[in-house]
Amino acid sequence: AAGAEKIIPVGTVEDARKVKDAGFILAAERDGKVLDFADFGNSPFNFTPERVKGKTIAYSTTNGTQAIQLAKDSKNIIIGAFTNLSEVVKFLEKVHADVILFCSGWKGRFNLEDSICAGAIAQKLIETGKFSTICDSTNAAIDLWNVAKSDLRNYIEKAAHRLRLRKMLLDDVIDYCITIDSVKVLPVFKDEAILNVL
Repeated sequence: AAGAEKIIPVGTVEDARKVKDAGFILAAERDGKVLDFADFGNSPFNFTPERVKGKTIAYSTTNGTQAIQLAKDSKNIIIGAFTNLSEVVKFLEKVHADVILFCSGWKGRFNLEDSICAGAIAQKLIETGKFSTICDSTNAAIDLWNVAKSDLRNYIEKAAHRLRLRKMLLDDVIDYCITIDSVKVLPVFKDEAILNVL
C-alpha cells in the first residue's frame, strides 16, 4: 500500500541477517519483537512511503514468511487479510480453481484472527455461487466469522495475539489489521518475491 517495488520473504533469522548484510532494507521480527539488526519490524505503520516507496524490502516474520515458504510451490499464492478482503475474493473468483486458505497461525498453532479472516474469505467465496466446501476447518472458520463479524474489534479482544501485542504497546496494529478493505492491494508471491498486482 505504501508503494514498495517488491518484498522478498526470508524464512530464517540467519537468512535475514544475510540479506541485511547484502544491503537490503530489512523488516524482520520474531515473537513480535524487531530483530536487533533489522531496519524495522512488521508493523504496517513501519511501511511508510518515505521508507519503502520504489524499494525492495526483505521481510522475515515469526509466522507469515514461514507460511509463504511452505506454500511456495503452489500455482497461485496471494496474501490476504481483512485489509484487502474484497480484492482477495475478486481475484479468487476469477481464477476458477480450488482454493486453499492457509492461515499463518502462531508458531504452527491455531490463531483466532487468521481463522476468522479465512472464514470471511470463504463465506464471501461461497456467496458468489462458484465455490462450495465440505471441509470442517473451513466451516468452523466461517462460523467464527459469522459470530465475530458484527463486533470484530470486541471479539478479537480474546485473541492471544491481541494480548501479546498489547504487552508490546502495539494496540493500534490490531485496529489497523482488522479494518476491512482499508487498502487496495493484492500481494502475489511469484518468482521468490511478493508484488502488488493492482
